[in-house]
Amino acid sequence: MSRLVAAAKLLCGGGLPWLRAARDGLAAVRLAVGAAGLSTGVLECLRDGPADTASVRAQLGLDDAGLLEPWLRVLQAHGLVRASAGGWSLSRRGRRLLDDAVLRGAYEGFAGFHTGLYRELPSQLRGGPPRRDVAERGETIAQLTRAMEPVLHEVLGTAVREVRPARVLDVGCGAGQNLAAMLAAAPAAEGTGIEVDEAVADIAERLLARRGLRGRTRVLRGDVLALAAGGEAGGPYDLALLANVVYYLPLAERVRLFRAVAGLLSEGGALLVTTTAATPDPFSRHFDLLLRAQGEGMELPEVEPLRQQLAEAGLRPAPARRLVPGQPLVAVLARR
Repeated sequence: MSRLVAAAKLLCGGGLPWLRAARDGLAAVRLAVGAAGLSTGVLECLRDGPADTASVRAQLGLDDAGLLEPWLRVLQAHGLVRASAGGWSLSRRGRRLLDDAVLRGAYEGFAGFHTGLYRELPSQLRGGPPRRDVAERGETIAQLTRAMEPVLHEVLGTAVREVRPARVLDVGCGAGQNLAAMLAAAPAAEGTGIEVDEAVADIAERLLARRGLRGRTRVLRGDVLALAAGGEAGGPYDLALLANVVYYLPLAERVRLFRAVAGLLSEGGALLVTTTAATPDPFSRHFDLLLRAQGEGMELPEVEPLRQQLAEAGLRPAPARRLVPGQPLVAVLARR
């Protein structure tokens, strides 16, 4: 009963809005703690086994004025490390955060540039410099997009069954997982990935090699427009993919992109475009603002204008398909 009384007092004192703000605030703190566990190097320091506070301090070269021990206790309170007679060690949750690239990307992205957008928004609204998230955090962004793999790979499998491709192309292939999924669905096909970010292209090559696809794939480094114009992009391809790519181009340049990719398709070939669309959904509005804050004309596409641009590029777009009910992720298959 005393707990109920205490809860009632808390509710009366702050009210539901306060409780909701506290809940959201604690969630933000959890993200920040995990991200700091990575960025400070403490979790990595414990990867190979237990270490006491003095050993962690020595390994990381810290002069912490007494902060390291309380910081380790924070990590312990959040279930990321454990304390034992042998010192500090990783918990199962801490090791997963360290080793799971998608989970790690989520902590780094949402505790970093996704929320940093609003901390720095007052400066930008007053004419401050644009953000550099897309240019500087390409590896994190590539890993973050992997969270959408289950629904994206379902629509990829459907497209592969419909088109029956012998050659596939992934433009903006990121970490390579979507190209691998297309080739898994089409075991006799060969594939090409195109990626402008050198470090991300390296990730894609390593993933494809781990999946046993080195002999069936290649990853080209560069911009698809330049590669297509110079004849280096290869082709013709029966199925091309633009997954979470189109919003990185200004609106006026998208028809040119679609036309370039259409020129790499075989007769009757198809281009599959998947993207977060501009809708009233909170995440859609947030992501659109994040893109526009880069200062390079990036913005989320609206669905019908996107289909019209595909048609203007000489393709025949099917109706858009919403990949998750109530969510702004959509796919459009357009035939040459």
